[in-house]
Amino acid sequence: MTEQPSALPDLTSLLLSTDSVERFLQALADRAPVLAPAAQGVGITLERQGRPLTVVSSGVGASDLDEAQYGQDDGPCLQSLRTGEEVEVTDMLDEERWGPYPAFAAACGTRSSLSLPIAAHTHTAGALNLYSPKALGFADADFTGLRALAAQATGAIALAQRIADARQYADELRTAMESRAVIDQAIGVIMGRQRCRAEEAFDLLRTASQSRNIKLRDLCAELLTSVGGGPPSDGRPLRPRP
Repeated sequence: MTEQPSALPDLTSLLLSTDSVERFLQALADRAPVLAPAAQGVGITLERQGRPLTVVSSGVGASDLDEAQYGQDDGPCLQSLRTGEEVEVTDMLDEERWGPYPAFAAACGTRSSLSLPIAAHTHTAGALNLYSPKALGFADADFTGLRALAAQATGAIALAQRIADARQYADELRTAMESRAVIDQAIGVIMGRQRCRAEEAFDLLRTASQSRNIKLRDLCAELLTSVGGGPPSDGRPLRPRP
């Protein structure tokens, strides 16, 4: 392995110019051969719901070589994904790891490969995989640049996960607020009917919920529907029917 001054492109501009994580990763895969000229195929593997998947690829043969490793649940790509370490194969004809995979790769015209970890030790771990028809195909590769590509992929995946988590939190918060509004309206109805305090009205609703084995929010919605003539919506108060 050699270290060279990185020829890394302006990846900040690249991220800003793409409209999805998948397209950003595709752009990274397309740029990788600039840093490893002997590579004829590049793929990015990510683990989704416990199974590896080639989410993007560039050049020739990467998807087939990735799939062969998934099929036998072993190979340099999966080793990098699972260990978080770089895995280089200098010559498939001399390789004794990973069962029949090296012979398959050589038969497909691939003599060497390089896998760099992405988002190591997370539930979306993956690998940047490069394949070359030459033995020692990555002796002159820019490893600094390739590692930076893998780091950029890690950052994009982390950002996507944070956005997804934020959306889920917002959805849960909105649901909680809507439920609270329905419960508060039902408490007001009970207070008017029973001439009691809010705490007593809430206790009555909770007891009814438990005795009927129904969620408190659903019980309150049922009550408001019977009072207002229709289901509650947007948390707006309902007027009792005359």
